Amino acid sequence: MSQTIANPDVYLHVRVIIGIILGLSVSRLLNGVSRFAQHPLRNPVFVTHLLWVAFAFLCVVHFWWFEFYLASVRVWTFELYIFIIVYASLYFILCATLFPDSMAEYSDYEDYFMSRRKWFYGLIAVIFLVDLVDTAIKGSEHFHSFGFVYPARNIIYSGVAIYAMFVSDKRFHLTIAILALAFQVFWILRAFSTLQ
Repeated sequence: MSQTIANPDVYLHVRVIIGIILGLSVSRLLNGVSRFAQHPLRNPVFVTHLLWVAFAFLCVVHFWWFEFYLASVRVWTFELYIFIIVYASLYFILCATLFPDSMAEYSDYEDYFMSRRKWFYGLIAVIFLVDLVDTAIKGSEHFHSFGFVYPARNIIYSGVAIYAMFVSDKRFHLTIAILALAFQVFWILRAFSTLQ
């Protein structure tokens, strides 16, 4: 038996699960950052790691903001529902990668980040490629409204992330963390400061 449910009801239903996953993501980051205040000498701050934490936080809250455009999806399928859940879950895994359950195996966050960089950057590459699909789901007009900068941005983020997986130079990682965070702020203010 097939029933049609009004799109706003389906959209609100989907937003609940997205909100739970993203809430867990933000919680993971905030708990991780609070450890620096609770135990400042146990695991010293690594600036590059902290910049990526800020980047991840910004990406998670931005995801929650731009997923409002899912309201334009007319027909929801289980496959689309699973896709959105997996996409949101990638952010949780990214946040969990930044703050492990235990630091016992590592001397500090610098050691941890550099040893787990393949996972971290691999997730960033996947997230920005999946984002292209997510934007396309919202319609061709929506996708093209961002101009050529949008697909170029995503492909560059993914390409640099894949390259970074294999680079051990800490200055390189600091530089791309600064650039990624700065461009993400620029992108949000340019394309998403107001939802229409």
